[in-house]
Amino acid sequence: MTARILLVEDDPTFRRLLRTILAGEGYEVREAADGRAGLALLRRESFDLVISDLKMPEIGGLELFRACREEPPAPPFILLTAFGTVEEAVAAIKEGAADFLTKPLKDPETLRVIVRRALASSRQERDYLALKETEAAGLPPEELIFAGEAMADLRRLVGEVAPMATTVLVTGESGTGKELIARTIHLLSPRKGASFVTVNCAAIPENLLESELFGHERGAFTGALQARRGKFELAQGGTIFLDEIGEMPLSLQAKLLRVLQERSFERVGGSREIRVDVRVIAATNRDLTVEVREKRFREDLYYRLAVFPLHLPPLRERRDALPQLTDWFIGRFARLTGRKIRGIEAAAMAAIRRYAWPGNIRELQNVIERAVILARQSITVQDLPETLRSRPATDQDSEGLLKEMEREVIVAALKSCGDNRRLTAEKLGISRRTLQYRLKQYGLIDDE
Repeated sequence: MTARILLVEDDPTFRRLLRTILAGEGYEVREAADGRAGLALLRRESFDLVISDLKMPEIGGLELFRACREEPPAPPFILLTAFGTVEEAVAAIKEGAADFLTKPLKDPETLRVIVRRALASSRQERDYLALKETEAAGLPPEELIFAGEAMADLRRLVGEVAPMATTVLVTGESGTGKELIARTIHLLSPRKGASFVTVNCAAIPENLLESELFGHERGAFTGALQARRGKFELAQGGTIFLDEIGEMPLSLQAKLLRVLQERSFERVGGSREIRVDVRVIAATNRDLTVEVREKRFREDLYYRLAVFPLHLPPLRERRDALPQLTDWFIGRFARLTGRKIRGIEAAAMAAIRRYAWPGNIRELQNVIERAVILARQSITVQDLPETLRSRPATDQDSEGLLKEMEREVIVAALKSCGDNRRLTAEKLGISRRTLQYRLKQYGLIDDE
């Protein structure tokens, strides 16, 4: 998407020259004949860059720059200056101006280069701020995100949809890792160099959610002392993740539908159309088909969001992933806390396997963090919460646990032997016929 540039210059001939060069580069250019007109435009509209003459009657470029700094978010400034006032331009850069350009213009390419550099720097700063807001601390390895056989199809589907601009709806119980899947899609997409911005629709009061998503203009409501960009603007060129979309009030669903259809919106209290190039990934732990039937969610919005649905299985359906997930969390929290933890004892791991994990991966993460803090050398049953310790092992649990462990041993042996069944049988100390039976029993091969 093209950048919007405000050009403030009291010399009409020079202003036309700059406009011609900038428009030729595909930028959207607005003009102001003096500082006062420029300030009025800045208070009504948003711009990606301001190019302003330093010396103008009444309000000069430096005064204009300082006025904008008082009402963030302020766009970057390039100041135009004659040779005799270069020192003032340099002083403005020390105050935060992006760059300056001397008049008369030596050649058009000088302007093009300075503008590209200022816009790129501003974009990097915006992406950094967006990244801080989303508290992005990095992703676990892909093998961990998709650990467990139940995730195999999901991994394939994520790989298929990630390179596209398609809207994705991620469903699953709370704590299953829906945001991780959204981030993975973003990082595997051509948009990975731009922002990934998260909005939790359930955590923001209804009366503030519209402003959070779409921003607001100065004076739009009581307390709106300055204009503010919304999450959609911060996600420009990247991905916006709308978590708990089922909690979005009906009054806002129509505006979101318009964004999905037209890729444009207006800020709260504003009238200017803002166009955005943003990929939308939404997530919910609700059944949106039920919400639609009960008239709590717009049917047209549901179909716009569910272009490519992905469902995350709960942790109780991924029990084969528990050892891998547990080991990773132990390592992570041991590093964060500085504890030297050697691992987890078999009895504690058995208790983890038996538990139903209603809180899914988020609950497992909290349990392991607590256990790492309490453990001395290895995590024991006593380091686990009472809810895990109080459920006694049954014969059925023990039988299921043994089968899971046997299956994992066979899979590991096969992998180390390059899927050679003869070598695998020798390594395990069993006959090839027994190995063949076990492979069929655990669904590792089709019936032959």
